[in-house]
Amino acid sequence: MSGRLYVGTSGFGYPSWAPRFYPAGARGEALLRFYASKLPACELNGTFYRQPSVAIATGWAAATPPGFRFVVKALRGGAMRALGADPDGTLPWLLEPYRAMGERLGAVLFRVGAERQRDDARLERLLAAWPPDVPLVLDFQHPSWIDDAVLGQLRAAGAALCITELEGDAEPPMVRLTGPLLYLRLRRDDYVPAELDAWAARVEPFLSAGTDVYAFFKHDPVGRAAELALELGERLAASASR
Repeated sequence: MSGRLYVGTSGFGYPSWAPRFYPAGARGEALLRFYASKLPACELNGTFYRQPSVAIATGWAAATPPGFRFVVKALRGGAMRALGADPDGTLPWLLEPYRAMGERLGAVLFRVGAERQRDDARLERLLAAWPPDVPLVLDFQHPSWIDDAVLGQLRAAGAALCITELEGDAEPPMVRLTGPLLYLRLRRDDYVPAELDAWAARVEPFLSAGTDVYAFFKHDPVGRAAELALELGERLAASASR
């Protein structure tokens, strides 16, 4: 059984990507409809700064085909309140609009900023309160979280660790699978063909083993991120057909 590749970019609402990616003059909902005709997934970053309404989330879902998936970057304040003090009181409100996407919701991404060092007890409370029907991805910015005990907590709860490659990294990050999906944020400004080949080679065994893989490229001013997402998808499709 093969997993599915959900590759895309961080955000879609960039009119400046025309005409390199979007048709000239595309605006508003036309951007998402075109994006979803070319790529199978999108990481919503605007939701980190502003909670969407149920109507907006429902509209995003309606503008995309059935196989499309969104990953919602959880509202910054709500995510930190859920991790820091009150997961039981925060999560129902926080997740309500995300759930309105129905099957289009691929996962929720929690960014845990560099100011938050490791706290096993708070993580345990969050994981215990998290609803099992919503896939959770944790993006730890402080290195103290990357520890075998923390990874064990994620595995026990079925939560995915976000794997991030940053501009300037000397080596690609170690790929660790802790949940039912593999989650990659590829944040370099650009990738040469050999680098995309290398990422395809790292991802392919997970897909072959039946694991869904989410991979998102950093947005940029002109639309190169969308090209990179298409190129990685093409490499893995060619590998699967051999």
